[in-house]
Amino acid sequence: MAKDYYASLGVAKTASADEIKKAYRKLAVKYHPDKNPGNKQAEERFKEISEAYAVLSDADKRRQYDQVGDNVFHQQFSREDIFQGTNFNDIFREFGLGGMGDDLFGQAGRGGRRSNVFHQPPRSVRGKDYLMKLNLPLRLALRGGERSLHLRHEGRDEQLQVRIPAGIASGQKLRIAGKGGPAPAGGEAGDLLLEILVDSDPLLTRKGNDLHQRLTVSFSTACLGGSAKVDTLDGEKRIKIPAGTASGSKIRLKGHGVPAHGRHEAGDLYVTIEVQVPTSLSPSQKKLLEALRDNDL
Repeated sequence: MAKDYYASLGVAKTASADEIKKAYRKLAVKYHPDKNPGNKQAEERFKEISEAYAVLSDADKRRQYDQVGDNVFHQQFSREDIFQGTNFNDIFREFGLGGMGDDLFGQAGRGGRRSNVFHQPPRSVRGKDYLMKLNLPLRLALRGGERSLHLRHEGRDEQLQVRIPAGIASGQKLRIAGKGGPAPAGGEAGDLLLEILVDSDPLLTRKGNDLHQRLTVSFSTACLGGSAKVDTLDGEKRIKIPAGTASGSKIRLKGHGVPAHGRHEAGDLYVTIEVQVPTSLSPSQKKLLEALRDNDL
């Protein structure tokens, strides 16, 4: 089920780092296991707010969470990834409360006594994660879909079908569980991390959630007005060129940018007009332009 980390902490999506920390401190004191021994409901609430704080207190994790939404975020980050590097104990020590436990939260458990809520028996050694770069055409990255991937490791060939979430950008990673290195002594296999590299498109350029393209129109169309076809993700679309359009003007097509994904609404498509000035004229064309010039046009 989808989670809303901001709602978990009771803060706005625009909350500052200090506001997020303040909200977590208040809730952590209320729901900490040391203050609620044997209370399973409080225990689950404490885990929920701790996970929310681990993500929202980290600028990079928060940016990716905001960009791709909860579902895609949890495909890319394991529970260990989420808690990695988060130090809760500085907060808890102020109130004389127990620590989080190294076994589940990595660096988060250092410096405080271990709470029974988070104690887990030792696990077998996990296999290594593999990192692989995956190039995607811009339009597939924008729309989402599936991509076939040939994987060869440990002397075996395997064909995978990878689901590409709509709106994914260069630098983001997809996690394929269990397709990494094998673990010794029959433990859990590592994961395959696919680092996304989005190829350029001959017509479209992405900037955030908006798309941009250039459109060349004739000199007469720019002066008199008319229409022209543009290429969108939904196919060709005819747009109106207002009379007197100058080179460099932009026409906005609302909702024709990056499709809606995660917490983001659909972006817009901006068409930059380039007026084509003729470099060679026929005698009749030259005569017409001279007449226009004589009339101060």
